Amino acid sequence: MPSPSIESVAADTWPALPLDEWRGTFDTLHMWTQVVGKLALGLSPLTNHYWNTALQITPRGLATLPLTVDRRLVTLTFDFVSHQLGVECSDGGHTTVSLEPRPVAEFYRLVMDALARLDVRVRIWTRPAEVPNPIRFEADTIHHSYDPAAARALLQVLVQIRRVLDPFRARFLGKTSPVHFWWGGFDLAYTRFSGRRAPRHPGGIPNLADSVTRESYSHECISMGWWLGGGLTPILEPSFYAYAYPEPPGCPDAVIAPAGASYDMRMHEWILPYVAVRRAPDPAAALLEFAQSTYEAAANLGKWERALLER
Repeated sequence: MPSPSIESVAADTWPALPLDEWRGTFDTLHMWTQVVGKLALGLSPLTNHYWNTALQITPRGLATLPLTVDRRLVTLTFDFVSHQLGVECSDGGHTTVSLEPRPVAEFYRLVMDALARLDVRVRIWTRPAEVPNPIRFEADTIHHSYDPAAARALLQVLVQIRRVLDPFRARFLGKTSPVHFWWGGFDLAYTRFSGRRAPRHPGGIPNLADSVTRESYSHECISMGWWLGGGLTPILEPSFYAYAYPEPPGCPDAVIAPAGASYDMRMHEWILPYVAVRRAPDPAAALLEFAQSTYEAAANLGKWERALLER
């Protein structure tokens, strides 16, 4: 099956994104975003739950927060419209690396060379996180695909999800994360907090330090987001998810919406296939219904003080 054109993808509000049709690009982009995410880790101070390292959804792709280098600020942006990684400095410096089929090892070298041209000196841990059988960036010649139409479809979906979740986020008065993208799990996520400390997380996520997991889950939370499929999960196609940590009793039996959503006993999470949202008469309404109903179920079962936390 030929790949759809970039123009047809851009015209589809909720484009199809079956994993088996872009798996090579998926795997390569995952590693490319890990390179950039680890730069964010090295060039910014730790904030709540490692939010300083997450990538932000922009009109053109995914970007770091402003990072501090000496007396300058630097951002790195995956532009899935012009298909470039842009590096911009507050002193006017700017350079790009083209996004095209190339091995992770070459991409890593080009990015580090681009930073050196701007006098940005940084060292990163080059072993990927949260993936089975990780290959260090400088040695990865396995992952080398880039389909511009698939990257544009990914951008289109991220934009639509953020468009729905930003108003949902605004309903909450308590501590809440941005709607942002995690390069480790390669998923979009949004999280609300009760304000109470959480039990110590057991850790054990492959190729992720337990200290990172425990910082991420230091406080009670309810999180929802969107997986692209694959990775360390048994969910093989793009899906929305929601869960609580710690999980209160009763979640598997809670009534949630829309009709296509269900509780996955393997994941201990509610799952709503992306295709069910895409085919809904009103996809945005279906996604918002999933977000609200799973939050209410988990918050009620967890005895959150909802009257103090919601508008």
